[in-house]
Amino acid sequence: MNTIAFDLDREYIELNQLLKLAGLCDSGGAGKQLVASGDVLVDGAVELRKTAKIRAGQTVVLGSNKICLRAC
Repeated sequence: MNTIAFDLDREYIELNQLLKLAGLCDSGGAGKQLVASGDVLVDGAVELRKTAKIRAGQTVVLGSNKICLRAC
């Protein structure tokens, strides 16, 4: 599994924007489609809310990619 460390410089980031900024899709709209497909896990559970607030300490998985959020 490819692990991506993502430094969070604010309280939270919306899930679709995180996928874009982590390089897993080309746009926020593409991120929304990925979330809607049911392929995105947050802390091990399927997340269908496109703009779910993701905070430091949480883990997001898409396919073979794992994003670990940490506070700056």
